[in-house]
Amino acid sequence: MNETLDRTDIAILRTLQKNAKLTTKELAEAVHLTSTPVFERQKRLERQGIIRGYIAVLDAAKLDRAFIVFCSVKLSRMNHDIALDFNRRIAEIPEVTECYNISGDYDYLLKINVRDMAQYQQILLEKLGTIESLGSLKSSFVMGEVKHEYGICL
Repeated sequence: MNETLDRTDIAILRTLQKNAKLTTKELAEAVHLTSTPVFERQKRLERQGIIRGYIAVLDAAKLDRAFIVFCSVKLSRMNHDIALDFNRRIAEIPEVTECYNISGDYDYLLKINVRDMAQYQQILLEKLGTIESLGSLKSSFVMGEVKHEYGICL
C-alpha cells in the first residue's frame, strides 16, 4: 500500500467509496476531523492520483443495458502496433464497458453491456468483426450477479 497513506487517509477513501456525494463537512464528521484538514487531505489524494474521479453508478436494468457478456478475445497475431490498434478500436465501442489485456489462452477480456442478444450479435458483426487482427473469441453470458463492488478493499 502507498506509504503516504495514514489511517485517516484510508478512512476518507473508504467513506468516499461508499458515498462520494458527501460534503466536506459530512466527510469530516464521518472520519472525526474538522472540515479544513479533511478538505486538504482529499485534495492531496486527488493530486496524487489516488482519487482519479467521481462517478454516478447507473442501474443497467433501468437503462435497458442489463444483458452482460464477457467476451474473451484472441488476436491472430500480436505486436506493439496491432495491440495499439486493437486498444484504439475497442475504446471506440461504447458498449464495451471494460477491457483487460490478460494472460493465458486469450489476449483480452471484454465486458459488454447491451440490450439483448440481438444487439450483442450486431456488435460482433459490425464492430468486433471488422477488427482484422481478431483471431477468435469466446462469449460468456451473465445469468445472475453474485457480487459487484466498485470500491477497492483498503
